[in-house]
This record gives sequence, structure tokens and C-alpha cells, in this order.
Amino acid sequence: MRKSIATVCLSGTLEEKLTAIAAAGFDGVEIFENDLLASPLSPEQVRDRAAELGLTIDLFQPFRDVEAVPEDLLARTLRRAEKKFAVMERLGADLMLVCSSVSPAALDDDALAAEQLRLLAERAAAHGIRIAYEALAWGRHVNTYDHAWRIVRQADHPALGTCLDSFHILSRGSDPKGIEEIPGEKIFFLQLADAPLMAMDVLQWSRHYRCFPGQGGLDVAGLLEHVLRTGYDGPLSLEVFNDVFRQGDTARTAVDALRSLIALEEAAGRTDLPAPVVPTGFAFAELASTGPELPALLTELGFARTGRHHSKPVELWEQGDARIVLNSGLDNSGLDAATGHLEPALAAIGLETPDPAASAGRARALLAPVLPRHRAVADAPLDAVAAPDSTELYFCRTEHPDHPSWTGDFTPRAASASPAGITHIDHVALTQPRHHFDEASLFYRAVLGLRPHESLELADPYGLLRSRAVSGADGSVRLALNVAQIRPDSGPSGSLWQHIALHSRDIVATARRLRERGAPLLPIPDNYYDDLEARHELDPGLHRTLRELGLLYDRDDSGTFLHLYTATVGRVFFEIVQRIDGYQGYGAANAPVRLAAQHARTR
Repeated sequence: MRKSIATVCLSGTLEEKLTAIAAAGFDGVEIFENDLLASPLSPEQVRDRAAELGLTIDLFQPFRDVEAVPEDLLARTLRRAEKKFAVMERLGADLMLVCSSVSPAALDDDALAAEQLRLLAERAAAHGIRIAYEALAWGRHVNTYDHAWRIVRQADHPALGTCLDSFHILSRGSDPKGIEEIPGEKIFFLQLADAPLMAMDVLQWSRHYRCFPGQGGLDVAGLLEHVLRTGYDGPLSLEVFNDVFRQGDTARTAVDALRSLIALEEAAGRTDLPAPVVPTGFAFAELASTGPELPALLTELGFARTGRHHSKPVELWEQGDARIVLNSGLDNSGLDAATGHLEPALAAIGLETPDPAASAGRARALLAPVLPRHRAVADAPLDAVAAPDSTELYFCRTEHPDHPSWTGDFTPRAASASPAGITHIDHVALTQPRHHFDEASLFYRAVLGLRPHESLELADPYGLLRSRAVSGADGSVRLALNVAQIRPDSGPSGSLWQHIALHSRDIVATARRLRERGAPLLPIPDNYYDDLEARHELDPGLHRTLRELGLLYDRDDSGTFLHLYTATVGRVFFEIVQRIDGYQGYGAANAPVRLAAQHARTR
């Protein structure tokens, strides 16, 4: 289906928005009136620029406070409309959005509303223009789509139809099934937006928190299915008011927007995308570092250096099925001025997949940036894409007889280590730039087929940490997406910390070994254990062990969770975890204690 987007969704000037919209691959655009009013371009220049870019102008919007008004106001309304019709003719737009009135002067009179909308449609038709009437969720008298449709049907004019907006419908809890009773030819336009589920005034919710389909909690795909059953064949168009999007990178937001429509079409069964290939595990986590800190820490954690890349300054460290790659050959943009070494940071994640080529194909179809890889002739083929936070994601099939393994690029070396009981990578936490949090949530769901979980806000001593986990159905791949909203003076890297969680088969034994080796573990205050004793009726022996070893404790409906943290090295720290009896969470209740301890240690 044709895809369109309202200019209000993006930051920038009107010309910048049109350029980004076309570059992303949209077919058309809704011109938001405020964008035109603020532009130095004439309507003719906007029309010509859109044509040069291959964009149709699908809608001009909004025209407000039209229907069911007293006679004196009607005359002024029609005069205003004639002026706007003239602008639309110059713009090359033939469809105008009319919102249901919010004016205190509006009368609760459907017959009068129909009569006046019919009169407006007659005036519009004389200019070759049609009117799409939309019910605002906060409209004074008309605030549901079925009410708006009744008025349109009563007006009975060929140039008058309705506009359906997913936010206005779903935010009020209206049943979208009734949409199927509207003839498809009378649905002149469809606007789509999602939103997080929030208990707040619907106008404020609409104006600040809408997001692209798949990024919130509304059933936009279900609504779309009802609309398509009517025979509607117009564009799928995005209309999103979002404070973050209006400050973000224009081109990037436009790509994210188009990705949301592609994924929405798939959810509604209207596109033929490569099927999702859900990752089955972590092949590796790659850390950039040139200093001695990370090798020392990995040794203390029980990892062995088992190989060196045959052509690159890259080392492989292993313990059980947990693999850490240390890369000292990345660019020097992260050099620490004091040490002269590259600040340790998470650079890439290898994801196990049963079909790497199919994984890469789906990523490309959903507009994920494919990363060029400079490889020697003997290097294993590895497809990679960039995640929203710029972490590189590699699609791997490790040591499988039917696929070249990336581990073959490493020359084995004799390894001597004292394992600490770590078995595999449990999850990885990725810190997102604030403007990319919603993008990341959609990216991992649509591109990788991971399931998003509830978004949480966690207390940081200097603000809030927003976190949302995504995972495979069986939990073999878990990612925690974090965005810090804290004071800029709260610490050297407080908003940039990343971490890798390693699973232990016996975390008590692991913790004892790490303490014996002098591993730099994060100290936990005694106050935490006093509170733990009050909240949970733990075995006294277990409670003493937790306090002694600095272990944290959590419980959910399925089981229990024990975990500890290392000190932060550069931007990276490790978490050691043990999931007992099917625990599904991430120890979120303990995050404020961890964050406070990290800030105290890094200041």
C-alpha cells in the first residue's frame, strides 16, 4: 500500500522534512498547516519540490471549528475555507482534513453539523477538493469515529467523507470493529499512531506521547485490519505528535517511521516480508579496549584467552559457552586522555541464528543499516547491521557443520584459566540515546522478532533510568534497553554504562571464587540487607550468605534471582546472575541500589 507521513512527525524546516521523507522511501506527505505557514517557500515551490522528490501531497491539515456553528460564525468559516482552498490549489493538494469542533460556540446539533459540512463540501468540490471529517477524541460534541460517520452519512455529499485516526479511536477505548460498517469509498483518509498506555488527559497524551505503530501499547494492527476489510485503498499515513521526535534527527526519524509502517503491514497480513528468524542465543559480546583492565578482569572472572584473530588485533576469551571478544583495533575516538588507552566499551553482539542469510535479509527489508565488513579472503562471512545505539549486530551460526563458523578466524592458543562456574551470556544491557529509545523498541521487535516487555522507570540518585527488556519466547536471548535521564554532572559516564550479564550454575560458589581472587566487585550497603530481611522471610543462613558475598536477591511468580556486579571499567561492567526455578525478570527492584553504588564508586 502507499505510505504517507505528516510533516508534524519530524523536526526541521518543511524543506528538510520533505527531503528526509522522500529519502526514507515514502510515497506521499501530509502538509501540516503550521509547517507551511513557517516556510519561506511559496505553495507552488512546495508543490514543485515535492514533485521533484517523487512525493504526492496527500492531505492538507487541519481545518478547525467548522460544523454546527451559529450563522454569523458560519459566514466567517466559509470565507476562511475559500482562502484555504485557494492555497491548496496552489499546493496541488485535493484533500483537506476537517477536525470535529472544540469551539465553545459549537452547538450539539447533528442535523446542523451535517448541513454545514455539506455546504463546505459543495464549496470544496467547486475547487476540485474533497473534505475528510475526523472526530477528535476531545471534540466538544463529536468525539467518536461512529458519530463523525453518522454526520457524514447524513450530509450525503460525494466530496465529503471521513478520516479515521487510530489514536483518536483507540485512546477512547472505542470498539474499532464498527469501522467495517463504513463503506471503504467513504473513508477518505487513514491516519495511524500508537502511544504508550498512560492514565492522563487525552489531549496531553495525544500532543506529547504519540509514537509510531509498534512502539506503544495500542492495537493499531487490529484497527488496520478492520479498515482494510471495508475496501479502503488509500494511503497508510502517520500522524504523530511526539516531543522527542520533534527534537530528533529528521532523516533517522523518517526511516524509523517507514519501518513502523512496513512492520504494521506485515502484522495486518498485507506484505510479504522475509519471515522473522528469532535469535537462539548469544554467540559473543565484543568489547573495544586497548588497556590491561579488561584482560585482568576477565581472568579474575574465570575466562581463558583461547585464540587470536589471524589478521586483526582481536582476541577470543571463553568460559563455558560464554565468549567475549576483545578488539584493540577500533578507531581512537574513545581514547582516554589520562591513560592513552581506548576506553572499554561494548562494540558488537554476535547473535546465534539458524539462518544468518535470512536474518540479514529481513533486517534489510526493514531498513536496518547494513554494515560493510572488511574481511580477508580466509575470514568467515558475517552479515552485520547497526542497532539504533550503533552497536553492531552480527548474525552467526557457531561451529555448525553446514555453515562457516566465525570461530574459525581465530588461531587457537593454549589456555590456562581457573573457571568460576560461568556457563553462558544471560543478557546484555544496551544504553540508548534518549531520542532512540522508541526506535530501539520497534527495531528489536520487528527486525529480530523479540518480544518487548513492560517499560519501567528506575530510580537513579540523580534522576530516572528508563528500561525496557526484549527477549525471545524461550529467554535464550534477552536484551535490556536503557535510557538514562539524569543530571549531566551526575558522574563521568552515568548515562553511558553498558553491561554483560553472565549466568552461573552456582552463584554462591562463583562469588566466593571471585572474592578469593580479588575481583573488583561492587559493594552493597548493609542497609540493603536489613531491608531484605524485613521484606522476605529468607532462611537465616541464606541471608547471611547474601550479606557476606554482596549478592542481591529478587523474586517473581516463577522463581528467584541472585546476582552481583563488578566495578565499572570504562563504560562496561559485568553482572553475574543465577536464575532459579524459572525466574523471568532482571532484578529491577535492585537497580536503584546498584546505580547508587556505581555512582559512589565512579565520582
